[in-house]
Amino acid sequence: MSVIVEERLDMARSEAGAPRERHRILPPGRLAMRRALGHSGFWLGSVTLAIILVAVIFAPLVTGADPSMQDLALRLAPPVWHAEGDWAHPLGTDHLGRDYLALLLHGGRISLLIGILTILLSTLIGVTLGVAAGYFGGAVDLAVNFILTIRLTLPVVLVALVAVSTLGQSLPLLVLVIGGLMWDRLVIVTRATTQQLVSRDFITAARTLGASTPRIFLRELLPNITAPLIVVCTLELARAILLESTLSFLGLGVLPPLTSWGLMIAEAKSQFLFRPWLIAIPGVALAALVLSINLLGDALRDVTAPDGKA
Repeated sequence: MSVIVEERLDMARSEAGAPRERHRILPPGRLAMRRALGHSGFWLGSVTLAIILVAVIFAPLVTGADPSMQDLALRLAPPVWHAEGDWAHPLGTDHLGRDYLALLLHGGRISLLIGILTILLSTLIGVTLGVAAGYFGGAVDLAVNFILTIRLTLPVVLVALVAVSTLGQSLPLLVLVIGGLMWDRLVIVTRATTQQLVSRDFITAARTLGASTPRIFLRELLPNITAPLIVVCTLELARAILLESTLSFLGLGVLPPLTSWGLMIAEAKSQFLFRPWLIAIPGVALAALVLSINLLGDALRDVTAPDGKA
């Protein structure tokens, strides 16, 4: 009986001393990449956005037509899938005889350029105010909240319409107006994230070691708020492109000889019942661009979330 007890004790000791299988802990970068590769929204959004970016950046290689070249003899030519279509102008021509494919690609350049410049400006404003409010608190936080409250009471489209119609129409002014109105979400996210980080040990250690405030901002805070900022910026980029298209459709955005997808829709609205493809083509392109950006933003939010699923 004692032999059996001793054997069982030996087995128990060996099992207790045997190394257990440990779960493999992936670094944050590899974990985010693994989640992204398994996220259908990330693939759909990134592939669609990549196709659009490649097409508009390399527009001269996609089509050799000049978007400003007018030929009234070929005005309102149908697209190639129409019975009277011609491969010389795959998407047809507009009311001035300009190649619609060339207009579409070069218009996408302007829409994306305005959206990117707008996000850069709004990010600069929003991050500066949000980090200052979250880091210093007190009177600075109250002042930033007061500015944010005033901004939230202003309707973006109405203010943009009044500003552009009063100050005049130009591309730099359009970027300044839209960028000056779209920083509110960036302030909210940056302020909340900074407040969570201020009490962390690495911020306290940096202060103890005598690091200056700008150094703490640039070396300690900004790298740790980059992930949520990227998510917000992608979603705000879609809003900026839609706002520019709205202003251009109303005649207060991009002016000829430049073009954008909103302006193309505005110029084709008189042909809606007779040649609907003139509105459908830039409308579908605009919807695909905004949808791809939103899908990518949602996917990045899921990928970077601490409780996200792989």
